[in-house]
Amino acid sequence: MDQSFLKRIYEKHQNTEAVPSTKDISSWAIKVIRLLYPEQAKEFFRSVDEIEGEFWNLGNELKHLLETTDQCKNCNINEKVNVFNNSIPELFRLLNTDVDAILEGDPAAKSKFEIVRAYPGFYAISIYRLANLLHKLEVNLIPRILTEFAHSRTGIDIHPGAEIGEYFFIDHGTGVVIGETCIIGNHVKIYQGVTLGALSVDKALANTKRHPTVKDNVVIYSGATILGGNTTIGENSVIGGNVWLTKSVPANSTVYHKPEIKVVENEAV
Repeated sequence: MDQSFLKRIYEKHQNTEAVPSTKDISSWAIKVIRLLYPEQAKEFFRSVDEIEGEFWNLGNELKHLLETTDQCKNCNINEKVNVFNNSIPELFRLLNTDVDAILEGDPAAKSKFEIVRAYPGFYAISIYRLANLLHKLEVNLIPRILTEFAHSRTGIDIHPGAEIGEYFFIDHGTGVVIGETCIIGNHVKIYQGVTLGALSVDKALANTKRHPTVKDNVVIYSGATILGGNTTIGENSVIGGNVWLTKSVPANSTVYHKPEIKVVENEAV
């Protein structure tokens, strides 16, 4: 093999910044979620003190992840870890509202246990909410790695910078995309294949609001595409399947796509 090529790859290895593996980062996140929700993988704890000790261990693990990430070198790591640990009860409360939304909104859901254990929507939302908490603490890189890990597992792509309210329900979920500057209210339900995206991918717009706002109590059916930072879906609206929207709709709207469908009956042979 060409020596100049080998040297180039070698130099790349020497100069690439340090960051823990996706496996290590996702393993930590999964342990946090599983401690909150033993339905996913029950471990035996003999006392409340052991539970507290496990949270302490996970805090130390987060500290290590931050210490070994070059982009976090200038962070106040101890402060970020303390704030994260103190925010876990609120994280748990938010996730419980999501479980309630799924149980209330999906006739197929038999129990909260089933939702926590088996629903890809809840899996993606739980990783997102954890990543969003880190994002708000201005932790670099790790939140994006977490949501891309959940994306790879579920087909649901939620940027950690998106702001999502309580009682959020993603039904089925495959192909859902929620962009960085999306703002989603409370009691919103989204089906598979929905895109809440940017109208333009111009790099000059990087620090602007590029993605839609979805108000409270909105339902968005499968295949709908809603684009643009100035696009707002008013509260209590229903967006039908395969709708393409690049402008706002008022509260209490119903928006639907009207295709022309023809059924031709063939004669029996």
